[in-house]
Amino acid sequence: MDSKKSVKNFGDFDEAAAYILQLLSKQIGINSLFIAKNDGHINNILKVHNADKKLVEEGSSMPLIQSYCSLSINHGAVPLIIDDVSKNELTRSMEITKNYGQGTFVGVPVYYSDNTVYGTICGLDDQFHKLSEEDLYTFEMMSTLLTYVLELEKANQQIQTLTAPIVPVTKGVAIVPVIGDITAPRAEVIIKHVLEKCSSEPMDYLIIDVSGVLQINAVVGEYLLKLVSILKVIGVTPVITGIQPFMALKVPHFAAALKDVLIEANLEAALKNLGFVLIKNEKKNQTFV
Repeated sequence: MDSKKSVKNFGDFDEAAAYILQLLSKQIGINSLFIAKNDGHINNILKVHNADKKLVEEGSSMPLIQSYCSLSINHGAVPLIIDDVSKNELTRSMEITKNYGQGTFVGVPVYYSDNTVYGTICGLDDQFHKLSEEDLYTFEMMSTLLTYVLELEKANQQIQTLTAPIVPVTKGVAIVPVIGDITAPRAEVIIKHVLEKCSSEPMDYLIIDVSGVLQINAVVGEYLLKLVSILKVIGVTPVITGIQPFMALKVPHFAAALKDVLIEANLEAALKNLGFVLIKNEKKNQTFV
């Protein structure tokens, strides 16, 4: 009988990070494993896997220079291992060492593909923990894997933004054509991208064209409504074009919730409503003026 292996799919970097820490915990057995991110000044603990004792608090932060993570970054791409933090010259005088007795620390930096530092992946115990060469190699491999995941997430965000570009029409008027499948994460990226654009450039009207949307559900409908509401709050008038019949059927309240919003069948009608006229020049190219 054939056996089927399940494939692990990750929604984002956080999910991948949590899974990697679980794998490390099973193989290495050190009490606390964590992934930290820093901006060069503050060290933020993003993901933690504590076994028996809660030695590291997820969501906590401290000045980078006061953390063991800074030592790992300064050590370079290979793992830094400190068998006894209470005796090692790098850690014995640090304030946080008081919390870990004669414990063991291991850490390796996590890099972006351009070799800038994202943060670290570390292990910590308040008692001596023997780490093998294989354990250290695993830490290095997991750091490389996190770099790969980071770059995938960055590329995906860029793709999502590019598939909903903001196209300027004239001063104060722009179009955002939304194309393809809309997922909740993609909707969030679109909203963020739109708000960044509206904050950097004066905008009076933003035409949201959804004629290229392939699928919609209640969750996605809520995100689109959220975008419309936010635009109103910041003083930008939203205009919706291209609503398809299947959208009204799948999300019945969608059209009703947009009753106070200008809705047009297509882009041409929306632009005409805003006072633009379609003309043809001598080279037979159409343009709005």
